[in-house]
Amino acid sequence: MIVEPKEVKALENYRIFLKFSDGKEGIVDLSEFRGKGMFKAWDENGLFGKVHIDKETKAIAWNEGLELDVNNLYLKLMGKSF
Repeated sequence: MIVEPKEVKALENYRIFLKFSDGKEGIVDLSEFRGKGMFKAWDENGLFGKVHIDKETKAIAWNEGLELDVNNLYLKLMGKSF
C-alpha cells in the first residue's frame, strides 16, 4: 500500500472526500461506476453514504462485498493511473 487512508466521506453525485496518511487529500469522482455491476448497490438504502475505511484491509468500503482499492483511489486523486 502506498499510503493509508485516514478519512473518507461520501459527497453528492457519487464523489468521495479522501484524506491520506501523507497529508494528501481531495475529492475522487466515482460516478463512472454508478449503476454498473456490483455498484448498482450504491442506490439501495443510501448505501453510498455509508462509505468507510475497512479496519482490517484499509480498503474504502461500503459493505463486505463492495470495496475499492486504496492504491488506485490514491493514484486517481493524484491524477495518475496504474
